[in-house]
Amino acid sequence: MIKVGIAGATGYAGAEIVKLIAGHPAATLTAVTSRSYKGRSMGEIFPAMKNIVEIECEDMDIDNLCKRIDCIFLALPHKISMGYAPLFLENNVKVIDLSADFRFKNASAYEAAYQKHSAEKLLKKSVYGLSEIYRNEIKNTDLLGNPGCYPTSFLLPVLPLVKEKLIKTKNIISDSKSGVSGAGRSLSLATHFCEANESFKPYKVGNHRHQPEMEEILSIHAGKNIKITFVPHLLPLNRGMLSTIYASVCENVTSERIRQIYEQYYGRKKSFVRILPDGFFPDISNVRNSNFCDIGFNLDNDSGRLIIASAIDNLLKGAAGQAVQNMNIMFGLDERSGLINIQGAL
Repeated sequence: MIKVGIAGATGYAGAEIVKLIAGHPAATLTAVTSRSYKGRSMGEIFPAMKNIVEIECEDMDIDNLCKRIDCIFLALPHKISMGYAPLFLENNVKVIDLSADFRFKNASAYEAAYQKHSAEKLLKKSVYGLSEIYRNEIKNTDLLGNPGCYPTSFLLPVLPLVKEKLIKTKNIISDSKSGVSGAGRSLSLATHFCEANESFKPYKVGNHRHQPEMEEILSIHAGKNIKITFVPHLLPLNRGMLSTIYASVCENVTSERIRQIYEQYYGRKKSFVRILPDGFFPDISNVRNSNFCDIGFNLDNDSGRLIIASAIDNLLKGAAGQAVQNMNIMFGLDERSGLINIQGAL
C-alpha cells in the first residue's frame, strides 16, 4: 500500500484528495496537515466524512512525516509548496504539487505571473502532470507539478492538434467558464453567494495567471512562441468547467483527420478523455464529480474555423482527480485506480 500524506487537506482540492485516497484500493491515508484545524478530525471538519475519515489534522513536521509516508500531495498556496518540496525529496518522498510552483520550466515566466522562485533548480527536474500527454515522463519522476484547471480544460483538446500541426498557432481563443469552487475555499467578495448567484461575468481578462502556463506548454510542443486569447468567466455553479475554443485549421485538414488524431491520443481504455460523436458537445453535468474530460468539436469547412468544447470537473480532473491519476502512474498502478465513479445529470 502507498502511504499518503496530504498537506493542506482542508481546502477544496485537499479535501477531494482525502476522499479519493480514503477509497483507493492501493493507498492508505497516513497523515493530513492543516494549520487552521490542528487536532481536529476530518470527520469533524467535514460532517460528510464522519465515521469514514476520522484522521486528525497535524502540523507540518517534515521529519515526522517523512518517516511515515511514500508520497505527499501539496495542496498549498503558491510559494508555500516550493519551500517544502525540496525537504520531502531529500527524504525520498514523492511530491505531487497542486500549486503553480512546479508547473513551469521557465522561472521568469513563473515569476512574472506569481512571485520570486526559491527552488528554481527543481524546475528542470519537475514534470508537468497532464496525465494523458506526459505518461512516460510521469512514470519516472518524483516531483510533479499538477496542472491548473483551466489549462487542463484547454490543453487536452488543443495540444494534440498543435503537436500534429493541424491548426494554426495564431489567434487561438479560449472562452472558458468555471464554477465558484475554482477560486478556492478562502473568503473573497466575488465568491459570496449574493455576488455569484444569478450572475455570469468575465474576470481577470488579459491577466489571468493560468494563461502563461498554457502558453508555455503550447510553445514547447510547437517549437515557437505562442500567444493565445484567454477569457475566463465565473459561473454560478459550485463546480464544473467548460471551455469553448476557437482556432483555424491548416490547409486540407478535415473533421475526419481531427477525430483520427484525438483517437490516436485518447482512444485507449485507460484514458480519462472522452471524444464525443459528431454533433454532440460536452455538458458539465456529465463530468461533475468525475475525473473525465469530455471533448466535442465542429469544423466549418467554408471558413476553416474549428470550434472545440471541453468540460471537466474543476476540482477533480482540474485538480485532485488528476493528482491521484498522476500518483497512480508514478507508482506503476492502473491509472484509473480509485477514480472510477459514474455520475450523471440525474
